[in-house]
Amino acid sequence: MPENVAMALPLLVATRYVLPLREGGSLPAIVDTDGSGEYVVKFKGAGQGPKALVAEVIAANLASALGLPVPAPAIVELAEGFGEAEPDPEIQDLLRGSVGKNFGLAYLPGALGYDPVADASMIDADLAAAIVWFDALITNVDRGPRNPNLLAWDGKVWLIDHGVALYFQYLEVDWQTRAGDAFPQIEQHILLGRAGDIRAAHERLRPLLMPDVVTAAVADVPDEWLDPSPALMRERYVRYLEARLDGRLDWVEEAERARRSR
Repeated sequence: MPENVAMALPLLVATRYVLPLREGGSLPAIVDTDGSGEYVVKFKGAGQGPKALVAEVIAANLASALGLPVPAPAIVELAEGFGEAEPDPEIQDLLRGSVGKNFGLAYLPGALGYDPVADASMIDADLAAAIVWFDALITNVDRGPRNPNLLAWDGKVWLIDHGVALYFQYLEVDWQTRAGDAFPQIEQHILLGRAGDIRAAHERLRPLLMPDVVTAAVADVPDEWLDPSPALMRERYVRYLEARLDGRLDWVEEAERARRSR
């Protein structure tokens, strides 16, 4: 991680709606941008709402700080009338409800879904442990065998789709009281059987997420996604993540027990 930890995701302007991706319920799409190429964009007007995009930004920034492979993230702005020529009324409604800032990952042309047999050589034990640890940290329930959200491209594996992570944000409680929670869903992780020691991964990765890095990761979330007070909400996310990193660490122990039971 460079000395200047300010992440400052680029702000791009969407110029053309290229292709909807109908694999997921949120109806993301490939979108062309102003000089930066094509991005896979998730829209704030989708059913999951802006909190899913909050999770995407924070997860992408934390993964980058950890050295995990994530396609280049960006904030992608939609102007009024964007995509108005699209004939599908569902897409029209989605785009009208998404004017403003949305989240995108650089499109990886020709990428294939991760195959645990054909692509096994792309992930060694340390990388698998790092990904398992990361997903347990952010409570990502969406890296299972049926939907691994891993892409094989350019000789390595890339992490995508973190919109269901950080599910504590939907709870009507003091988030910090849940920061030390275990994460039993980690036993379904597609890479658990390939992972090395999760405790060792924690010792290796924890120093990369110092408070200034966590704060910078959260700072990139646009104000318009944070209700009612952007400053207050950013503080809550930072406090939760710091407490999870330095608290009871039940989630680390649970992940290691699940790995050993494989």
